[in-house]
Amino acid sequence: MSGKETNFKETLTVSMSNFLDAGAIVAGASGLTLWMNFLHLNDMSLGLLGAVSANGFGAALGALIGGPLADKYGRKFIYRYDLLFYMLGVALIALSANFPMLLIGYIITGMAVGAVVPASWSYLGEQAPAGKRCANIGWGQFSWSFAPMTIFIMSIFLNRLGLLGNRIMFGMLFVVALITWILQQQIEESKIWKEEKQREKSKDFVKSPTSEIFTIKANRQAFVLCAGTYTLWNLVAGLQGYFLPYIFTRIGNLNNLQSNGLNAFIWFMIVVSTYFVFIRKGDIWNRKVVFSVGCVMEVIAWIILVFAPMKWTSLVIFDILWGISAGFSAQCFFALWSVELFKTEYRAKAQGIIFFLVRGGVGVISLVFPTMLTAFGFQRTGLLLIAVLAIQLIIGLVYTPETRGMSVYEIEEKRYGNNY
Repeated sequence: MSGKETNFKETLTVSMSNFLDAGAIVAGASGLTLWMNFLHLNDMSLGLLGAVSANGFGAALGALIGGPLADKYGRKFIYRYDLLFYMLGVALIALSANFPMLLIGYIITGMAVGAVVPASWSYLGEQAPAGKRCANIGWGQFSWSFAPMTIFIMSIFLNRLGLLGNRIMFGMLFVVALITWILQQQIEESKIWKEEKQREKSKDFVKSPTSEIFTIKANRQAFVLCAGTYTLWNLVAGLQGYFLPYIFTRIGNLNNLQSNGLNAFIWFMIVVSTYFVFIRKGDIWNRKVVFSVGCVMEVIAWIILVFAPMKWTSLVIFDILWGISAGFSAQCFFALWSVELFKTEYRAKAQGIIFFLVRGGVGVISLVFPTMLTAFGFQRTGLLLIAVLAIQLIIGLVYTPETRGMSVYEIEEKRYGNNY
C-alpha cells in the first residue's frame, strides 16, 4: 500500500470517531420524545439528559481530561482506551430500564466523546500535507455529518418500533465502535507529535507552561478566534442538533416521520457541502470569505425558522440554508485553526480547554432550554440565538488568519517568532 493510501486509510479510521460522536448525540435526540414518554420525564429531566450528554457537560469534562493526555502520551494513546468507555456508555443506554441507568449511560458516552475530540482533530491536521489540511480535516467533518444523516434515515424505519427502535440504534453504535476500535489499534502515531517529543528530550529544551496559552499575544488572539466562534456557533448548533426534533414535533406539530425526514435532509446537505466546499475548495478559496458567507447563511436560516410560519416551504428553505452553511461552519474552522494556531507542545490541551467551554456552554443552556421555550416562547428564544450567530460572524471577520499552503512548522515560526 502506498504512503498516500496509508495516510487516507488513517484519516478515515480516525474520522470514524467523529461518526460515533455525532451518532451518539443524534441517536439521543431522535428518541428524545420516546424516552420522555417511556420514563415520564419532565422538562428538568429532559434538560438534564441534554446537559450531561455527548452534547454537553459529559463531553466538556472528557475534553478537559483527553487534551492533556493526548499531548503527554500521544494521539494514539487515546484511541487505545476511549472507545471502550464509549461502548460501555451506549450499551447502558440501549439496555436502560430507568432514568438513573439512562443518565449514567449518557454521562459515560459524553465523556468518551469529549476525550477523543482533541486527539482526533490534532491527528487529522498534523498528518495532513501543507496544502491539504482542509481536505484532511474535512473528512472528520464529513464523518461527523454522515452519522446524523444515517441515524435519522434509520429513524424513519425504526421509530415504528417505538423505543425498541432507538435501543437498536444505540446497539448499532456499539457494533460500529467495536469495529472502529479494532481498526484504530493499527494506525501510526502522529509524526509531528513524535518529532515534538524528540525535541523535548534535548538538553536545551525548556517546557512551556500551560499559562502560555493565554499570556502570548498570538495565543490570545487564536483563543478568542477559536473559542469565540466555536462556542457561540455551538450554542445554536448544539441545541439544534439535540432539540430540533423536539421543536419540529412540539412547536411545528410534525409527526416523528416528518421530523426525522427533515433532519435527515439537513444532514444530507451538510455532507454534500462539506465535500464540495471544505474538502475540495477549503485549501484554495479565501478562508475569511468562506467563513463569513457561512455565518450569513446561518443567520438567515434561523430568521426564517423563527419568524416565518412553520410550514413545509419555510422548513425546507431552513434545511437548505443551514445544511449548506454547516458544511463549512465554525466547527470545521475550529478543527483547522486549533491545529494551525497553537504549538504542538500544548495543541491538544488548548483544544481540550476550548472544547470544554464549547460543550459546557451547551450543557448550561440545555438545562434551561425546554423551560425557556415554555416560559418565553420560541420567537423570543430564537431571537437570542440569532444574535449569538451574528456575534460569531463579527469575531471571524476580525481574527480569521490567512494560512493557506503553509506547513504547521511554518505557521508556528511565523506566529511565535522568538517564542518558537
